Amino acid sequence: MQMSVPVSEIMSPINAVVGADTTLRQAAVKMGQHHTGAALVIDQALPGPGIVTERDILRALADGADPDDARVSDHMHSKLIAAAPSWPATQAADAMMKHHIRHIVVFEEEHLVGILS
Repeated sequence: MQMSVPVSEIMSPINAVVGADTTLRQAAVKMGQHHTGAALVIDQALPGPGIVTERDILRALADGADPDDARVSDHMHSKLIAAAPSWPATQAADAMMKHHIRHIVVFEEEHLVGILS
């Protein structure tokens, strides 16, 4: 039986970070600059981090949102599914499938250390 690699070996660093008041266009630009499909939303007004994904932006635009007016806070997810760096990758994949998500944040203790897509 082959052992699964730990999440720490396949996660990406968190490069795209936006605030809750960021416009959808600004978030999309930042995600494009970092070649990622998600941005972490970090804002002192929020109880914790959130995430906005390319799918969230696409859905908002399809529903008629103005990308220069609509804010990330209205389209983000605040209930994050988290993994630990020591988790086997298969455990993280199972959690992603169970929750129907494409991105899982990686916390080490209370510190956000990466993202797995």
